[in-house]
Amino acid sequence: MALLIIFLIILATSQSCHTPDDFVAITSPGHIMIGGLFAIHEKMLSSDDRPRRPQIQKCVGFEISAFLQALAMIHSIEVINNSTLLSGVKLGYEIYDSCTEVTAAVAAALRFLSNFNCSGETVNFQCDYSSYTPRVKAVIGAGYSEISMAVSRMLNLQLMPQVSYESTAEILSDKIRFPSFLRTVPSDFYQTKAMAHLIQQSGWNWIGVITTDDDYGRLALNTFAIQAAANNVCIAFKEVLPAFLSDNTIEVRINQTLEKIVAEAQLLAVLKNVTFTDGRNSFHFDAHGDLNTGYDVVLWKEINGLMTVTKMAEYDLQHDVFVTTSQESKREFGKLKQILSKCSKECSPGQMKKATGSQHMCCYDCVSCPENHYSNQTDMDHCLLCNNETHWAPVRSTTCFEKEVEYLDWDDSLALLLIALSLLGITFVLAIGIIFTRNLNTPVVKSSGGLTVCYVMLICHALNFASTGFFIGEPQDFTCKTRQTLFGVSFTLCVSCILMKSLKILLAFSFDPKLKTFLKCLYRPVPIVLTCTGIQVIICTLWLVLAAPAVEENISLPRVIILECEEGSLLAFGTMLGYIAFLAFVCFLFAFKGRKLPENYNEAKFLTFSMLIYFIAWITFIPVYATTFGKYLPAVEIIVILISNYGILCCTFFPKCYVILCKQKTNTKSAFLQVVYNYSSHSADTLALSHVSLGTIHHVTAITNPSRNDNVTGCPSSNHSLAQVFTHIVREDATKVSKTWHQKRSSSI
Repeated sequence: MALLIIFLIILATSQSCHTPDDFVAITSPGHIMIGGLFAIHEKMLSSDDRPRRPQIQKCVGFEISAFLQALAMIHSIEVINNSTLLSGVKLGYEIYDSCTEVTAAVAAALRFLSNFNCSGETVNFQCDYSSYTPRVKAVIGAGYSEISMAVSRMLNLQLMPQVSYESTAEILSDKIRFPSFLRTVPSDFYQTKAMAHLIQQSGWNWIGVITTDDDYGRLALNTFAIQAAANNVCIAFKEVLPAFLSDNTIEVRINQTLEKIVAEAQLLAVLKNVTFTDGRNSFHFDAHGDLNTGYDVVLWKEINGLMTVTKMAEYDLQHDVFVTTSQESKREFGKLKQILSKCSKECSPGQMKKATGSQHMCCYDCVSCPENHYSNQTDMDHCLLCNNETHWAPVRSTTCFEKEVEYLDWDDSLALLLIALSLLGITFVLAIGIIFTRNLNTPVVKSSGGLTVCYVMLICHALNFASTGFFIGEPQDFTCKTRQTLFGVSFTLCVSCILMKSLKILLAFSFDPKLKTFLKCLYRPVPIVLTCTGIQVIICTLWLVLAAPAVEENISLPRVIILECEEGSLLAFGTMLGYIAFLAFVCFLFAFKGRKLPENYNEAKFLTFSMLIYFIAWITFIPVYATTFGKYLPAVEIIVILISNYGILCCTFFPKCYVILCKQKTNTKSAFLQVVYNYSSHSADTLALSHVSLGTIHHVTAITNPSRNDNVTGCPSSNHSLAQVFTHIVREDATKVSKTWHQKRSSSI
């Protein structure tokens, strides 16, 4: 007790240092010496001017808390000495006052490193200190990180263990620069992490920071700023206070000192493996020399003008969680969320932050995510982009939605209508085939080219109607390749048959000898049909081999995926349609040439009309197909195919069916020959008239121009006789020609 009183008097008065022993605060001999560094005074007394002599100045400002820490060290050593823990070995100590100043602490470190049992206070320089025996074996302290860093760099020379009870700077965990430093408090990394976690958990993002102007404060501020930014927390202001304040009521101590009893004094390697308990928790040093302890979260509250500090929770740095010890503290801890500390309102999911003119990132406006973007968390800096190939999102969306795959399906109303029209067309084809089969030997069927040609054309029409089914439903590679090929070949075969029929009609009723000779040479039914169709087969085969149509996902629409057939080659597609158009144009020319043939059996004018329908439909198809987009694009081609097919079917077969069913009297051989005879007679009269008129003109010219010796008075009677002769000649020639053409036309037809 007397020793402690003397110690207290010495520290309180803090005499000036005249000899090295005067610099020691208190010491006790022993077999193993342990050094101590405590900031028992808050500063060194210095003159207004710069120091004039290199000497240690007097310390002032007694610190009771540091003094109690020094007493705790003395008490711990005395407890060990009075126990059987170290039998036959006494621990001694040598405690120095750092005066909260690096200079004084470095002076103490020099004393620690001096040679043991040496008459002089000297530090011998050696290249290897393995066999060197310093004055002390280990050092407890210092409190401030700035002092610990300076002392540790000196103690590193001899790898002297240094255990700090209060230095928390993160840099001290670097074992490359501070290999012999240990501490019984967590690193500032965990302290700042706990603070950032607490702020985030309380829903704050607009805070101020107060720190001290030393290594501890500056390093902690930098670490906290990084972790705060990672949690989207803005530091509105930073206030830096002097490191050492004279007034204890103003000075803010963020961390309360935890008094730990040093149970043993061992070498550095042993200290790193030390594990001890406080009766409830187990403690040990990690690889960085940091103790696995945590922090207390305290609440400063002013009550009746007095500031009270209440423990609210404990921070478990290993699990990064806050642990409340009671229901009351849990309620107090939960009230932190009720405190608003934000520069801007929270942006909800579906929104993102938009920077304002403020320099702080926490001051912002909330704007909605644009289309095809989303945000699923609060206060997101930017919206996330959806995968445009498979997903979409509306404005202010919190998630992406999968795009719906669309195509012209069988249950679509337009598809049902088109299929109904196709089935109706197939029904008409079957009905026409039945009618023609039952009236096989009638003139109408025979004049249509016979049952073989009619069947071929009807089969082509049926295939054209059936090809529309390949345009509906989910596209497959097979359907994509089949639909255009089936339509192209079958429609070409149909037009080839029409071309052959047009040539036959024109040949049968042609009275121009030159044209008749040319048509006879050209008219070869089977080669014409096979050649015209074969060319289209070659075109489609090259198309399928070189650039076949295939299924493609059209993702250009924002909300749907259009499953469609990509034609492979637009050139091949255009060539196929262009070739059909060429054949149809040739048919149109031949049909137009024979449009004035016998009315009851004349196909030419109907074929002309059907070709006009085809041209109008496909000319309209080109711009409509080029501008239509989406799942109804195949419907455009289906409609054009139906129009073309119905146009040819109706114009080619419906008039004949009408005659067969409704005008059976005209569907006889005698009626047929009478119509042909009348047409042939009319055509022959016209042709004979033209020939006779040409010959008579020359004859009349000879009569009306007599010799110069004739009398002009005979002209009136001569004109009357000429008229009678002209009439007779015309009638006679017309009768002959009529009989001749009647015989020829009857036999040819």
